[in-house]
Amino acid sequence: GQGQGQSQGQGNQQGNAPGGMPALPGGAGAGTVPGFGEGMRGGGGGGGMGGLLNGATVDAEAKALLTKGADDYTWVAAAVGAQNAASYQLATGDPVMAIGGFNGSDPSPTLAQFKKYVAEGKIHYFVSGSMGGGMGGGGMGGSGTSSQISSWVTENFTEVTVGSATFYDLTQPTS
Repeated sequence: GQGQGQSQGQGNQQGNAPGGMPALPGGAGAGTVPGFGEGMRGGGGGGGMGGLLNGATVDAEAKALLTKGADDYTWVAAAVGAQNAASYQLATGDPVMAIGGFNGSDPSPTLAQFKKYVAEGKIHYFVSGSMGGGMGGGGMGGSGTSSQISSWVTENFTEVTVGSATFYDLTQPTS
């Protein structure tokens, strides 16, 4: 096997692309790996906004509602779970509070903290039904804080349905 590999597959021979692959006439395609490049476009993707790890799909009406007057608030909305909050934040480009951390089961913020933010006018809307897809209120032994917040909001604030989503306007108490 002496001398083996000296000139084999080096790509130096006429008519071969780098790596020893046969070149196409005129040198077209030389150096490309089959299956990569042009043919990789398309596919993937998905349906517009949403689809983010069970996150919410945000329609145009909801986006318009949340972005109107957005600069007046620290958070345009609050949603249970980071996936849902992220979907709304990406759709609007404005800050959305994630209640309960990643899946809605962390006690952050507490009900008392949330009430304080609402009293200070820092959050405009609460995203209703944002518990779908995740663990729900206090799943996996969580504190149930997000359930407490959801209950407090639904009992005390005005419901607003826009497109396929329901929100609660935290600036409009029911009583």
